[in-house]
Amino acid sequence: MDRVYNFSAGPSMLPLEALERAGKEITNYQGSGMSVMEMSHRSKVFQKIFDDTQAKFRRALKVPEGYKVLFLQGGASTQFSAVPLNLIGRTGKADYAVTGNFAKLAWKEAQKYGEISVAATSEDQNHTYIPAQDQLKLDPRASYFYYCANNTIYGTEWQYVPETGEVPLVCDMSSNILSRPVDVSKYGLIFAGAQKNMAPAGLTVVIVREDLAGHELPYTPLMLGYKTMIDKDSMYNTPPCWCIYMLGLTLDWLESQGGVEGMEKIKHGKAKLLYDVLDDSRLFTCAAQPGSRSDMNVTFRSVSEELDAKFVAEATAAGFTNLKGHRNVGGMRASIYNAMPVEGVEKLAEFIKKFDKEN
Repeated sequence: MDRVYNFSAGPSMLPLEALERAGKEITNYQGSGMSVMEMSHRSKVFQKIFDDTQAKFRRALKVPEGYKVLFLQGGASTQFSAVPLNLIGRTGKADYAVTGNFAKLAWKEAQKYGEISVAATSEDQNHTYIPAQDQLKLDPRASYFYYCANNTIYGTEWQYVPETGEVPLVCDMSSNILSRPVDVSKYGLIFAGAQKNMAPAGLTVVIVREDLAGHELPYTPLMLGYKTMIDKDSMYNTPPCWCIYMLGLTLDWLESQGGVEGMEKIKHGKAKLLYDVLDDSRLFTCAAQPGSRSDMNVTFRSVSEELDAKFVAEATAAGFTNLKGHRNVGGMRASIYNAMPVEGVEKLAEFIKKFDKEN
């Protein structure tokens, strides 16, 4: 069977070039006589993989001095706890923007550890928009301000970086990291699960400003302390070795696409193609409001649940998989992360036009 166009929200497609390279090295990595999955994380061979991958990542996002890049386990959801445990101690307060499912989960978790305020929410319109800067209710005494840059389920994306004065910015970039340039110096902490734009599930990347580490609450679990992981260079215990290796291969592929800057142009072109087709359609409407639409997750629906089901079934038969929308939104969702080829989006656009005409 040929490879399908996989529009899954995550785990998602990986670059074919990276997969093929991994396949060639699966049993014998560069003459080592073993797979990366088999080698000791303390070996010189793996240490080079680790160091090279970390250096590639820093280059890709232009991570400045004064920030540490950590390769951790536990998924991005573990950071819902780690963030307040490590950062809230300064004032006992934090501000959260609740613009989707994962931001809401993070907000609920943080309430265990301090006084958590809702700085903004889009729940009044089922998270179909991103609040503007002047809608943010900011507390200058907050230890940090938290937001999720791209809301996978609802198909919305922050098109600006919130201005919070002296309050450190914390951002979950799980579903749009490496798709657009980021001024890391504006943030106190960035984290991202790997399974959308970076690597297989199992790796979480954390970029933390060094001065924010080391002030964790006294009951912070050992493995959730950023200072612990900084001091051990992410290797207090065995790190997710295979995922780190795969991230390195993905970063090589990203560089061949023009880096993050090149990828921004490609991904915006893919998204525009789909949104233009949907906006011109008589049958389909987009779930997210213009100005807040995600370039990573395009959410849309037809005029009925029956037609939605028909669309998903026919699309699957045509080789477009995982297009069913999340139950919170319904309809369809096309996740077009970095590794989704332009050809896949073009063919999906043609399929939408055909379905629109026939129905």
